Amino acid sequence: MIPVPARFRDRFTAGRELGDALAAYAGRDDVCVLGLPRGGVPVAYEVARRLRAPLDSYAVVKLGVPGHEELAMGALAVDGTCVRDERVIAATGVTHDEFESARLRAMREVARREALYRPQRTPPDVRDRVAIVVDDGLATGATMRATIAALRAQHPARIVVAVPVAPPETCSELRHLADEVVALHEPTIFHSVGTHYDDFTQTSDEDVRRLLERAAAPPRGTPLA
Repeated sequence: MIPVPARFRDRFTAGRELGDALAAYAGRDDVCVLGLPRGGVPVAYEVARRLRAPLDSYAVVKLGVPGHEELAMGALAVDGTCVRDERVIAATGVTHDEFESARLRAMREVARREALYRPQRTPPDVRDRVAIVVDDGLATGATMRATIAALRAQHPARIVVAVPVAPPETCSELRHLADEVVALHEPTIFHSVGTHYDDFTQTSDEDVRRLLERAAAPPRGTPLA
């Protein structure tokens, strides 16, 4: 019998379930939640609400194989950290020039996102803090590997990867890089992240901005400074 893949109604529902799984971190003043734009931010928004923790984004861009952009051959983080997936590069025959061209495009996209998402905010400071990094799901894990490598340079107390769904081999690889990996579902048969959602509508730049602004707003009834 073929197993039926676990499904979430949407990213917000997945985020609430993920937040419940991370309850051990609730109410701590050394915890911050980082959503990977764009699709990871709605999930992270609900995680942050559940944990009563500050929310921010961490810009990282996937480097897609030319002609097959959904297949990651690497990823670039906001600080310039770049990771390569040598297995994908070898299997698809991507050349050095093709990879470099994708990396340069990613640099421009990271800069664009930073300017758009945090026009008046400083980048997140994770030194000596527990950084919970959230995405809507993982396939190869390239974007998460780039994020972990970039965050390590800031000397956080702990890096926790938290996702609703990811294949077990990706989770196993990330457990060697992060301090903890929390994945609600690790299906042995994995086609794509989107197949595990009823509503996998693309998250827009405006959606990200709105959620970050909403998370940063003071609670109702709190006087504005």
